[in-house]
Amino acid sequence: MSHSAARPEPAERAKVPAHVAIIMDGNGRWAKQRGLPRLEGHRRGVETVRTVTNAARELGVSMLTLYAFSVENWNRPKAEVGGLMSLLEFYLKQELKTFVKDRVRLRTIGRIDELPAGVQKHLRHTIAETAHFTDYTLVLALNYGSRTEVVDAARAYAAAVAAGKEKLNDGSWATFNRYLSSADLPDPDLIIRTSGETRLSNFLLLQGAYAELVFTPVLWPDFTKADLAAACAEYARRERRYGLTSEQVKPAATAAK
Repeated sequence: MSHSAARPEPAERAKVPAHVAIIMDGNGRWAKQRGLPRLEGHRRGVETVRTVTNAARELGVSMLTLYAFSVENWNRPKAEVGGLMSLLEFYLKQELKTFVKDRVRLRTIGRIDELPAGVQKHLRHTIAETAHFTDYTLVLALNYGSRTEVVDAARAYAAAVAAGKEKLNDGSWATFNRYLSSADLPDPDLIIRTSGETRLSNFLLLQGAYAELVFTPVLWPDFTKADLAAACAEYARRERRYGLTSEQVKPAATAAK
């Protein structure tokens, strides 16, 4: 990961989404278009992960979340699932030195304890080795699904109420949010989906309540820094109101200048 690219100026950085989340879609179609096995599409997708992780940092993004494996993906053919897990383990082995050199903190969200033992081992090791970095964070959503996350959080919240650690009538979002797997992570500012699909597929449904959405026809293995920059530029053109009116937002934006 290179740090040679110029970082955005302060005024430009204010328009850059701090947290970008990406649904990496289209690996299988990319391979099919080229007469290649689906796993080759996933392998090329891993190369794109490296490219985009680097590109996001160069553009001024401080957190990147990638939807790497959903709870529904277990339903794919066993050979494909096994190949994906092998690719994930290989990626973690290969990238650890780069993460440490470039001071990238690795985090995960999802039911990690249901992943293969080898993947869990390398995940926990990489997370521990990079935990003290603070400038840039890569979050992998693995065995993740928003509905599953809510069920797990509700169960944990109910147990906390039963144990007297929470009050039943404290129904605030701030309280419930503490039980999500993303509890200590900021909400995404921008969610991108590649491959032309226009749905969120059970990804960060609560955290992305006010995220800007960008859908691109580019298949994930073909996604480049230019594509990411274009999505960030689209984000910068939008007005984020959070339920307010344009007139309410504009004075605040003017005062902040």
